[in-house]
Amino acid sequence: MATTPANSRGTWNTKLGFILAAAGSAVGLGNIWRFPTVMAENGGAAFLFIYALLVFVIGYPVMVAELSIGRKTRKNPVGAFKALSSNKIFTLAGFWCVICGVAILSFYVVIAGWTISYFFEQIFYYFGMFSLAEWVSNIDNGWLNVGVALLFMGITISVILGGISQGIEKAVRTLMPMLVVIIVILIVYVMFQPGAGAGLREYLVPDFSAINMDLILAAMGQAFFSLSLGMGALITYGSYLNRKENIPEAAAYVTGFDVGIAFLAGMLIMPTIYMAQAEGLVIYDDAGSLVAGPALIFQVLPELFHEMGGIIGLIFGGTFFLLLTIAALTSSISLLEVPTSYIIDEHNVSRKKAAILVGGVISLISVFIAFDTSLIDDIDFIFSVIGLPLGGFIICIFLAYIWKTENAKLELEQGFKNLDNHWFWPVWKVFIKFICPALIALILGTTIYGIF
Repeated sequence: MATTPANSRGTWNTKLGFILAAAGSAVGLGNIWRFPTVMAENGGAAFLFIYALLVFVIGYPVMVAELSIGRKTRKNPVGAFKALSSNKIFTLAGFWCVICGVAILSFYVVIAGWTISYFFEQIFYYFGMFSLAEWVSNIDNGWLNVGVALLFMGITISVILGGISQGIEKAVRTLMPMLVVIIVILIVYVMFQPGAGAGLREYLVPDFSAINMDLILAAMGQAFFSLSLGMGALITYGSYLNRKENIPEAAAYVTGFDVGIAFLAGMLIMPTIYMAQAEGLVIYDDAGSLVAGPALIFQVLPELFHEMGGIIGLIFGGTFFLLLTIAALTSSISLLEVPTSYIIDEHNVSRKKAAILVGGVISLISVFIAFDTSLIDDIDFIFSVIGLPLGGFIICIFLAYIWKTENAKLELEQGFKNLDNHWFWPVWKVFIKFICPALIALILGTTIYGIF
């Protein structure tokens, strides 16, 4: 198969552009609707401590591995494994990474479309157009789901068409600061509302007695999934990275950014949930757990914004769903770039044709999901819960025992001249060879065991 020359590929203009893009890939809807409630139900700040620790213990070493493989080969996951090994099993592993990205994006655009629907729902409700507000917020309406999903996919494709520097980097340099500013503004407002203090205490007060194996496994899984590891996104983003960049340093910035956004999301969501309780809304499900996921975002919180009423309700609700749309977009960009990069590299297709082709295929799959949203849980379980850790495990094994850590060291040294004398090298080598594969295997084993 023909491949495009390495020198024809785009590159990041700046380190900041890469960091924002990689952090954007990691920061998605899960940071906002899953992390805060998982943390609150698992010891509050005690969970945060374990989570942050495991992000750097598991996520950071694997991120460095992915970026190293990508920058060395200047290729997508399939091409990268193929370039570094003749073992066809790892070529198939590269395909698995691409398939995971395609599958995840196929349902992700449907959920992201809902954030657009609810943005308009807030506007229609404010102006007293209640029938239209009810219609646009009906997530069981297949045709509506298709429309907003295709709209969101169209926005994502338009970014990818611009390439690396003029598309992805340009977009995230605007979107990521907007994301942070919106979160901070909403936090400041919520903190002065009735009930917010209770939510903040639930979120921040540590309960160290809650630390047990279940909590550690929950934190481990959240740490892995929140960094978009195992689906080739960071191999692809790493392939556009300048040889002069210090990969361990850049990965540390990305990891820290992700933890920071997750923490800020909790500072917003938990007080908001208890603010909803103060307004008389039910915030616990039938099992006695805090409402999370779609039920929280698309049922409890919209009702809260309605209860707030007036221009404040519109501003708060509209801004909140704009926040969700931005968070979803920063992730969907990387999800689409992976298969697009594969088509460009391995089949010598132009970026425009590749992005439209891949986006079109994923859009077609999303149409079926839009009419049967019960498929989301199954696809998510196969390709996210199982697929991403499996991909991460394969990447660890590949770098440590096939490509070899000494070869990875030569790549890392290009931007890290003092690597031999730095503590990072011996520590990272041990983690990528032994600790990370073992912990990821534990996640996978526990997850699969839980099925039976």
